[in-house]
Amino acid sequence: METPTLSDIRLTPDLIRRLPKTDLHCHLDGSLRLKSILEMAEEQGVRLPADDEQSLAKALHMGENCESLARYLEAFDVTLSVMQTEEGLFRSAYELGIDAAAEGCRLIEVRFSPLLHTRDGLPLTNIIEVVAEGLRRAKRETGIISGIVVCGIRNISPEASLRLAELAVAYKNKSVVGFDLAGEEANYPAKAHREAFYLIRNNNVNSTCHAGEAYGPESIHQALHVCGAHRIGHGCRLREDGDLLNYVNDHRITLEVCPSSNVQTGAVEDLASHPLKFYYDFGVRVTINTDNRLMTDTTVSDEMWLCHTQMGLGLEALREFTLNGFKGAFLHYRKKQELVKHFMREWDDIVAQAAAGPTEAKPGAVKKQGAA
Repeated sequence: METPTLSDIRLTPDLIRRLPKTDLHCHLDGSLRLKSILEMAEEQGVRLPADDEQSLAKALHMGENCESLARYLEAFDVTLSVMQTEEGLFRSAYELGIDAAAEGCRLIEVRFSPLLHTRDGLPLTNIIEVVAEGLRRAKRETGIISGIVVCGIRNISPEASLRLAELAVAYKNKSVVGFDLAGEEANYPAKAHREAFYLIRNNNVNSTCHAGEAYGPESIHQALHVCGAHRIGHGCRLREDGDLLNYVNDHRITLEVCPSSNVQTGAVEDLASHPLKFYYDFGVRVTINTDNRLMTDTTVSDEMWLCHTQMGLGLEALREFTLNGFKGAFLHYRKKQELVKHFMREWDDIVAQAAAGPTEAKPGAVKKQGAA
């Protein structure tokens, strides 16, 4: 009897959920639980636009398409309103770690901008430390590996980004694994924040940059060649510049792709027209990520199921995405080698078990086929 290949195995939502995964592009302030927002708001005396989960979900555009990235970002005013205390930050980080581990993530990088949590006077150092402690508690309970990526914000100021870069340097190897530039992409070029990235590079800190989501390949060019980013967040419009596409591919620069989020923000029209499959076929090092678990109403497991049902990608591709996630993580090379060996062996063992006796999907485990 011939040994079944990956293409022979029936792919189900439950199988995807059981497989080891990574989430390298996940925003803390976009990944809270609805119930927790309501409870924290009541505890803190914060007024929300809604007082029940269903209405709050609608106010946050949860799973609904927006006409622009700017419109999408408005929802963060709600989540940030309950993340101005140490208790709120700790709970948000801890629950994110627990939720990610529950859907099979073995490694997650959590990004946020500490500057956005200082309205009530919290020091930047306290903010970093309490988020790190929340993630550590989640690790103690589930084993999930995590790291913090500090975000500069394009539409605040280059000076603020420099201050946050200094914070990232100070906490290098103490919970912070990298630096990012997020925020509104159009009219706020990455090159304006080059001083922050210069400090990051000179202190041997990893960096990524949101680019090619709401603006063209020139944004990706700046992120790579002016800022020196090691990874690119989203990169939907990379396909518009073949020369730059070859550069990214040749240098094995990781793309942090967030398919459903890209549809929700209008970066791509729909999942069927998303460039992910083209990037995969071309050989680009792509990873699958959530971006904002709450606003987009998703998990990595959901995203992988949609890659299968909407883009025709099978287990071979999902295995490659997972491998790329561990390879692209902001960890020391030897640690990554160790994780790749361990978790990809686990991945193969689970698939082998599925080949011996496929399991059916559990009700409600992953969104229904076609949901975006």
